[in-house]
Amino acid sequence: MQRKKPTYLQQRKPKDAVNKKLIIGTSSVFAAIVILMILLFIFVK
Repeated sequence: MQRKKPTYLQQRKPKDAVNKKLIIGTSSVFAAIVILMILLFIFVK
């Protein structure tokens, strides 16, 4: 039996999908910490 070739969509799988999720998660945590620090600075003063 001859092996089937992968379809065009299977060949073009995004390789950096996990990387994008990691960057978005890290930046959102960083932004939340910065916002929290700004709010603490405003209200404690």
